[in-house]
Amino acid sequence: MTPKRILVVGAGHVGLYAALRLSKKLSSREAEVIVVDPQPHMTYQPFLPEAAAGNISPRHSVVPLRRELRRCTVVAGAVTRIDHGSRTATVQPIIGPPRHIGYDHVVIAPGSVSRTLPIAGLHEHGIGFKTIGEAIYLRNHVLEQLDVAAATTDTEVRRRALTFVFVGGGYAGIEALAEMEDMARHALKYYPELKTSDMRWVLVEATQRVLPEVDRDMGAYTVQQLLKRDMDIRLGTRLESCVDGVVELSDGDSFSSDTIVWTAGVKPSPMLDATDFPREERRRVTCLPTLQVVDGDRVVEGAWSAGDCAAVPDLTKPPGEYCSPSAQHAVRQAQRMAENIVAVIRGREPVDYRHKHAGSVASLGLHKGVAQVYGVKMTGWPAWFMHRTYHMSRIPSINRKVRVLVDWTLAFFLKREVVALGQLHDPREEFAEASQPPAKV
Repeated sequence: MTPKRILVVGAGHVGLYAALRLSKKLSSREAEVIVVDPQPHMTYQPFLPEAAAGNISPRHSVVPLRRELRRCTVVAGAVTRIDHGSRTATVQPIIGPPRHIGYDHVVIAPGSVSRTLPIAGLHEHGIGFKTIGEAIYLRNHVLEQLDVAAATTDTEVRRRALTFVFVGGGYAGIEALAEMEDMARHALKYYPELKTSDMRWVLVEATQRVLPEVDRDMGAYTVQQLLKRDMDIRLGTRLESCVDGVVELSDGDSFSSDTIVWTAGVKPSPMLDATDFPREERRRVTCLPTLQVVDGDRVVEGAWSAGDCAAVPDLTKPPGEYCSPSAQHAVRQAQRMAENIVAVIRGREPVDYRHKHAGSVASLGLHKGVAQVYGVKMTGWPAWFMHRTYHMSRIPSINRKVRVLVDWTLAFFLKREVVALGQLHDPREEFAEASQPPAKV
């Protein structure tokens, strides 16, 4: 029997977990698994806030693909086109000419990107929070702003440097805001020139609540806790403009800030525009509960999808409802999808994905959190502990679990690192200046 070729597009939560299970379930005589992703690692996004705050090493929040997927072929490149009619994907490697890879089954899992709006100044001044690079940049940037504020004698420069704006009140925005404020508050112990009251942390949320994944009372508790830390919470408010760093809000307020973090939702990867797969109004790939791609009433043979880029019916809810774009669903969908691909290759019928959302956990800074799991609500230290315990259990590989656990254990005995390494973002600047040819007289 000729081995089937399974192409996995993207190595996020869905791609990595699916490839892992496929490589374990199928022998080399049955299938060859090829994983294509521009990055050499999978980012465990729930750990981004803690990595940004310095609670864990940034390296420990990513999973090296080649170490984990030893039985797979890993291609470092970007899929630029998929022609499912001919079962061919075009891949642009890091360097060199494009490659054309044929396949029998394709797993479409490029994930999502930040969903932005045409707001003046956002492109020039906004910072995202979806990648490890963005998390490290934000950490260094916030700490650099403290240095700027401590060094200047200009009141307006100081006020602008110490104003931090986060747009979006979902889990990403709330955790990023809370963790960064917690880190900055700790860092101020080493800045005698600055007071905690000098800082202004602003949350801008277009709806009337935060954390829509949990009940309203838990969202209200979260707002109360942030208000106790003197944060400026603007619900029912939109960002209208941020040209030249001047933040203009829909409630009429206006102020300057050098830190504008955009966490207002995600949208499917634009890579899907270069494919011939059917998509719904939100541009997600249409799927059956079996995770097979479906075009109307017709199953698209050999095509599978899951995660943020897929519209997967949620069988635990009324008809017409879809699974939310959460890591919880993505990991379980990936495992079910892999089992279904194995079943189809071996001549069996695929099984529907069915998982009732267990709940959500969120960190609000060190030793602070909120959780709602299977209807049980927790706040404070117990919620924070549950947040860490759950994500410790979900990050792939024993290697990463141990490293993260060591980071957390050391944090109980050693003070948090609060040094900015801004030179990481432009490492050649000093050398370029030193090696510049002397000007001709």
